[in-house]
Amino acid sequence: MRIWHSEAVGGPETLRLTDTVSPAPMADEVVVQVAACGINFPDSLIIRDLYQFKPERPFAPGGEIAGVVTQVGSAVTALAVGDRVIARTGWGGLAEEVAVAAHKCAPLPEGMSMAEGAAFLFTYLTSYHALVQRGRIAAGEHVLVLGAAGGTGIAAIEIAKALGATVVAACSSAEKANFARASGADAAIVYDRGPLDKDAARGLGQRFKEAGGARGFDIVYDPVGGDYAEPAFRALAWKGRYLVVGFTAGIPRLPFNLPLLKGAEIVGVFNGGLQTNEPAVAAQNVRDLVALFVAGRIRPRVSQVFSFADAPAAIAAIADRQALGKLVVQVGDVA
Repeated sequence: MRIWHSEAVGGPETLRLTDTVSPAPMADEVVVQVAACGINFPDSLIIRDLYQFKPERPFAPGGEIAGVVTQVGSAVTALAVGDRVIARTGWGGLAEEVAVAAHKCAPLPEGMSMAEGAAFLFTYLTSYHALVQRGRIAAGEHVLVLGAAGGTGIAAIEIAKALGATVVAACSSAEKANFARASGADAAIVYDRGPLDKDAARGLGQRFKEAGGARGFDIVYDPVGGDYAEPAFRALAWKGRYLVVGFTAGIPRLPFNLPLLKGAEIVGVFNGGLQTNEPAVAAQNVRDLVALFVAGRIRPRVSQVFSFADAPAAIAAIADRQALGKLVVQVGDVA
């Protein structure tokens, strides 16, 4: 089978397409013939050894897939050969076949394409865990979403709207702002790409405060960090929740007097940790999201599908923060 291997630390240009033997499943695993692989920001980090997980090389990036089960481990009872599934792999997805633990798989929902399936679990599970378990979102609340045109941002907009919130999207271009509005955001703010000097940060903070109204935002969803964190935090309401999702613009520094004065919470969001420590909650989140999809309340927004040969270009586009919604690599011809 063909696989995109990371054999040395570096960017997408260091990946090498090679042939290797097909995997065999462990007792608790299945082998999936990959139809499509979703590309996420961690794929650009893991090949540079900048992610919290550092697989032994060679390995393939690609943290989520959709495809068809071709082999089943001896201890697996919930899946069978021929089942159409979606799965979070962590890495390894940019390959024609991948072995994955059966409990990390879920049936491909009725009416969902393979490309949509490969763009579903990573961002929607992160955003659902962030807003529901960590943010305790309630109908009628006001939510500010940073990086709102990216995969997790769009998922956060859709989920927050489905749960009855008012959403303001913050993006780095007018094109992204329009995309966020088309995805359900009630309003959008365009901010400059950083770094921000003091005057720019102060001005952005004022725009966030105006968008939040007299009360401010109940929740800020932040997968961006960097110089945008403090202006967004200043727009929080009393007892607001600041959801730390990621750092595409760098790890921020925040004056700790701000959470004190606002009675606010800084809340870490790590869906991988939820799956490890609270697997029953994580499994219920998958069921809840599938129900929202079936009801037509959410739908993965795949803006571009890359060929398998162009997989490094998809990772480069994510790393450069060019993507709108989700990018997917078509790996195989499975319908």
